[in-house]
Amino acid sequence: MSPSLIALALLALSAAGYRIGRRRALGQVRRARDLSSLPGYYGSYVALWALLPAAALLLVLLIAGPWLADGWVTAGLPERLQRLPPAELERLLGDAKNLAFVEAAGGGAAVETRLVAERFAAADRGLARARAIAVLLLAAAGLAWGWSRVSPRLPAMARVERAAKALLACGSTIAILTTIGIVLSLVFEAARFFRLVPVTEFLFGLEWSPQTALRADQVGSSGAFGAVPLFAGTLLVSAIAMAIAVPIGLLSAIFLSEYAKPGLRTLAKPLLEVLAGIPTVVYGFFAALTVAPLLRRLGESLGLEVASESALAAGGVMGIMIIPIVSSLSDDVIRAVPQALREASFGLGATRAETIRRVVFPAALPGIVGGILLAVSRAIGETMIVVMAAGLAANLTANPLAAVTTVTVQIVTLLVGDQEFDSAKTLSAFALGLVLFVVTLGLNVIALQVVRRYREQYE
Repeated sequence: MSPSLIALALLALSAAGYRIGRRRALGQVRRARDLSSLPGYYGSYVALWALLPAAALLLVLLIAGPWLADGWVTAGLPERLQRLPPAELERLLGDAKNLAFVEAAGGGAAVETRLVAERFAAADRGLARARAIAVLLLAAAGLAWGWSRVSPRLPAMARVERAAKALLACGSTIAILTTIGIVLSLVFEAARFFRLVPVTEFLFGLEWSPQTALRADQVGSSGAFGAVPLFAGTLLVSAIAMAIAVPIGLLSAIFLSEYAKPGLRTLAKPLLEVLAGIPTVVYGFFAALTVAPLLRRLGESLGLEVASESALAAGGVMGIMIIPIVSSLSDDVIRAVPQALREASFGLGATRAETIRRVVFPAALPGIVGGILLAVSRAIGETMIVVMAAGLAANLTANPLAAVTTVTVQIVTLLVGDQEFDSAKTLSAFALGLVLFVVTLGLNVIALQVVRRYREQYE
């Protein structure tokens, strides 16, 4: 029984538990008002007993299942296979897993590999059956226990709310632990990189060429890991994007919040925000197949040399993608300015344009700045558009018509394919990721502080 079917069975048992729990509570009293909680809370109480313990067991078994299968298969191997060197034994187990679970053609596989694959398949089937039986039995037991506890004096509402708080705390804890895990993985791998390459060379070096050779006598045996060209390319593409997104986004927000009629606003705002729902790979195709050739032909007609992949093409399309972020955040901030300020300005004889320029915009400026900083962090972290439209050349240039690369593009390039995480080339991706994380985190913190200060001013 697959995990998805087990989950559906748990949901069905939980729904049944809600119905019988609610019915049992109502059947024990003459009137619903005689219950200490609303009838629905008694149903939820039984449903939670049927769902939560079984779901926790299912999660534990799914995580521990591969380890249990590996241990069972390894313990049952013939003695001659158990005495293999660790590397050969690990390779044998990996090939057997591929043969058992990926369903690769096994005609050319060795006899030992086929035998071990059969044991893996048998172990997987046995664990699946045991998992289904254990989870469903625990769910049924939880349902029966919850049903037996239902009584008019049971504080069902307090129990259900306590369980809801525990679930919320568990979810927030998982999110925090995930963030800590991501940060620690970046820090540890970046520290390994900085043991191979000095920090000063990485942060201030002017040449980026991480293609190191395998032997010292080969060409390019010592790579260059100066990340300044990557930082410069990232800033150039982000600056072009913000030069397009900020004016258009702000003007759109001012028009929609101050000038547009309600009917036009209802139609135009969702249409504008549709741009935020387009996948970034679509923007990348648009930049590579339409915008970049158009800019190259336009530059040739003006006598300018434009690269086939340029920062201007990537930044321009990225700016179009970021317009909804700037527009939506700015519109919300402008509409949050108290109407009393507008009315006071009108009462003093100011026109609508003067009110917007001298009253509304200065009042909303802190929130607008916060929204722009959030948009900047979005631009810095964009990958697909730059991969497809800006190129891979680490050029240290301020020319928007030249090909450049960014931090995110290099991270993707360094980690594509089969890599061994013991070389400076691969580990440099984690150093770049750490720098990118610190920069975007700083921008987000500044933006949130600015927005919080703005909200406290008018709330």
